This record gives sequence, C-alpha cells and structure tokens, in this order.
Amino acid sequence: MAEETAPSMTHLVEGVSVETFAAPDLVAVTPPKHGDDRGFLSETYSRERFARLGIDIDFVQDNHTYSASKGTIRGLHFQIPPHAQGKLVRVVRGAILDVVVDIRHGSPAFGTATAVALSADNWRQLYVPPGFAHGFCTLVDDTEVLYRMTAYYAPASDRGLAFDDPGLGIAWPVEPGAAILSDKDRRHPRLADLPAHFAYGPSR
Repeated sequence: MAEETAPSMTHLVEGVSVETFAAPDLVAVTPPKHGDDRGFLSETYSRERFARLGIDIDFVQDNHTYSASKGTIRGLHFQIPPHAQGKLVRVVRGAILDVVVDIRHGSPAFGTATAVALSADNWRQLYVPPGFAHGFCTLVDDTEVLYRMTAYYAPASDRGLAFDDPGLGIAWPVEPGAAILSDKDRRHPRLADLPAHFAYGPSR
C-alpha cells in the first residue's frame, strides 16, 4: 500500500489548495475544476497566480512520460548546478506515488524522503525545487505524467540517487525486486556516496 507523507499545513489561496511539508520549499497545489455535463475546465498553471502562491518561477521546458505498467519506478533523478532543475509535476492519466528526497546540505530535512500521491482524479501538482532528487512509482497501468521544468535537460549534469537506498526508508508501493526500472536507475549511488552538489539557502 502506498504510504503518503502528511502535509505540515494545508490552506486555500484564491480557491487553490496549497500544502506544505516538513521539507522547506516543497509545495503541493490542487487547482479547482469547473465542470458541467460536458466535462470540466481547469486552469492548471498561471504565472501570476503561482507567484502569489509562492512559486515565483520561470519554466522553460515541458516533459511528458507514459508508463504502461503498474509498479514502474522512474528515479530518483536530479540535475546538478549550473543546470539544476525545479519541476512542477502532475498526472493527467492514472496515478503515481511521487517521491522526493532533500539533498541540500544544511537543510533541516536533508536526507528526508517525502511521498505525495498524485493522480488524474485528485488533480494535485507537486512543485519540487532544485536540490531534491525526484522519482515516482506508478500505482496503475497506463499512467501519464507531465513535468514543467525550470531548466533545460543537460546530459552532463544528469545525476541520480538509489531508489532502494535503505538509509532513505522509502516505502515504495512495490517490492524492489518486482519494480520495473531502467538499467540506469538500478545503478545510482546511495545518499552517503553522493557529493555535496547542493547547499541549502533561501533561493529556489
């Protein structure tokens, strides 16, 4: 069963549900849906509104992933400076357990994993700042995830963290041996072996 991390605070801002967590700068938002018998309309992103929500960020690239099978794990991924990426993640089909690990040295949540359930049904989005390793596990077949990125993909800056690092204590909703992963994602180092790529500070 997927284990979700409880938010430290939840409040409404301009009709948008905003959740914060123990890890500083990590924010989940749920925009409203306006529906009728035809379906619904939802303003999933507005630069001005998100700035008022505290996510005052310029995004430069959109990514879209499709995972055919339940139990697919992608991650844990990050890019190092000068190409560090923040991500706004949402699910348009299916469901995932989205997992992030704070790898900013000096952060009060350094090494802490946070898990957030995102689905096409709950309509949540998770903003993952630079300095977090990010990944997810699909909870159902045929799942599609959209990412809005703050920096372009830079292969030379691409890094990863072991999804099964026992020091992280991540309760994935699939046994590690049964998880569907790329060969690359099975070879990432543990947190204890990562260089200090990020330092905690007020900037996102």
